[in-house]
Order: sequence, then C-alpha cells, then structure tokens
Amino acid sequence: GATVTLVTTTTLPVPAEIERVEVATAEQMHRAVGARAASADVVVMAAAVADFTPVHVADEKLKKRDGVPVVELEPTVDILAELGAHKAPGQTLVGFAAETSDVAAHAASKLAAKRVDLLVANDVSAPGVGFEHDTNEVLILRPDGEQHHVPLSDKRSVARAVLDAVAAVRSIDSTQTGR
Repeated sequence: GATVTLVTTTTLPVPAEIERVEVATAEQMHRAVGARAASADVVVMAAAVADFTPVHVADEKLKKRDGVPVVELEPTVDILAELGAHKAPGQTLVGFAAETSDVAAHAASKLAAKRVDLLVANDVSAPGVGFEHDTNEVLILRPDGEQHHVPLSDKRSVARAVLDAVAAVRSIDSTQTGR
C-alpha cells in the first residue's frame, strides 16, 4: 500500500505501480535521491555507489601507444551521510554496508557516522552473500545497540527482515513522539 519510488541503475523490471527513476552515474543518483528524499517517510539506501570517481573521463579510447594512463580519483558524494545530516523529522533512514572484515565494528561505526536509523551490513567476501547471489546474510544494527542477525537466506526473506526492522523503528518513534 505504500507509494514507492525506485532510483536505480538497473534495467530489471519493476511493478507498474512503482515509480522508476533510472540513473547512470553517482552524481545522477545523488540528484535524483536528493530531489525525493525529504518527502519520504522511509528511505532505504541499498545502492553500492563507488567511494571514488575519476576526475577526468576520456572522451575516446585510450591507446596503448600513448603509455599507461594516470587515473586520478576524487571522493564521490556520500549520499547516505548527506541524507543523515538533513533527515526530515519522523523519517526513517536505512543504510547498507558491504564489508569484507570486522563487519559488526565497521557497521556500528558507519551507523553512527552517517546518522541512520538502521544499518544493514553484510560480509560480501562470505560464500553466497551479497552481489551476484540470490542469497544474503546480514546484520541489522540500530543506534540503541540492538542487533538482529539474519542467517543466510533468500533475498526476499532478508528484505522482509529489513522491513520488519523499519516497522519496529517507526513504531518506537511514534510511541515516543505521540504521532
């Protein structure tokens, strides 16, 4: 029953009732999410946006005869941190963290630094987890220190666990604020 907007780089089909906003770059994603986030009750940022972006993009093919190119990088805008810094009152913000070591500690650090309500972390180096798999295993963290481990399962089950955690946070927030 929710109104859903999906900002995505993929061309996978989505149900007709979902507003789809296709983007190709991190900057386009930043603009598209920024234009819509303030009016959303829940923002789920599951995108794996690169931490760095090339400063210069070649207009044409780089030739071997010209030698090895120097690739200069600059930090990509941290969309999640920006949303956390400007979160609308009553909004629930969910971030994701793909990790390869010390998942709980790195996730807890990101949870605080990015000022999100929930952080969903996974060890993408583990078998069957993360990108290119139909399964995932995650740790869902809250600022109050509560953690919920979702064992290896299909991604639909993981999504349900994340949405259950969102509902729990929103329920807690409504009882504390009287809304």
